[in-house]
Amino acid sequence: MRSRLAYEPRDGALFHTALTHRSATGPNNERLEFLGDAVLNLVVAHHLFAAFPEATEGDLSRLRARVVSAEPLAEAAASLGVGEALQLGSGELKSGGFRRQSILADALEALCGALYLDGGLAAAEAFITRLLGPRIAALPAPEALKDPKTRLQEYLQSRGLALPVYSVDEVQGEPHAQVFEVSCRVGALGQIAQGRGSSRRRAEQEAAERILAAIDSSSGVPRE
Repeated sequence: MRSRLAYEPRDGALFHTALTHRSATGPNNERLEFLGDAVLNLVVAHHLFAAFPEATEGDLSRLRARVVSAEPLAEAAASLGVGEALQLGSGELKSGGFRRQSILADALEALCGALYLDGGLAAAEAFITRLLGPRIAALPAPEALKDPKTRLQEYLQSRGLALPVYSVDEVQGEPHAQVFEVSCRVGALGQIAQGRGSSRRRAEQEAAERILAAIDSSSGVPRE
């Protein structure tokens, strides 16, 4: 693990704790996870702030979520072999905890906390930049992260047009497995589209996406 961190710890016990899940005996990584989460968010926020000078606060928050949410952190942890180095209790070992997304992500945050305590912000930043820098460089333009409802709303607002109206046309299925059918109407453009989904929100998003597609094909306006 030391070679993969590209860092020589001063306090080896600190890093052992960072890789010890609460299901195991002895000091665990929960406190280091708390600290590492803050360090990780600071470093990534700094990189995003510099990389996207025109992005709004909302844009930056969406971009950061693409980098520091559980799934990408777990993937990064797996690439380092964190799962193989984890200290887990017998129950977690039997249930495959070393592969669990939340456990891997938490352990990576704990390692960031350990690096900060052992080597300062510079050590933590070097590690985070090396590990997550390629993900940050590959992020799409901020506009691409907005959901269809938001994009449709902003398209209409930028042209001084009335906002879309969503209505539930039908709800099918049992309470635990419902399917919603929703209409989206944009009167100013004479557009209407339907969407289906397992929730009202998902159905509305699909309907909005279809309205955006119709606007794109009829007017040649690029979809953001």
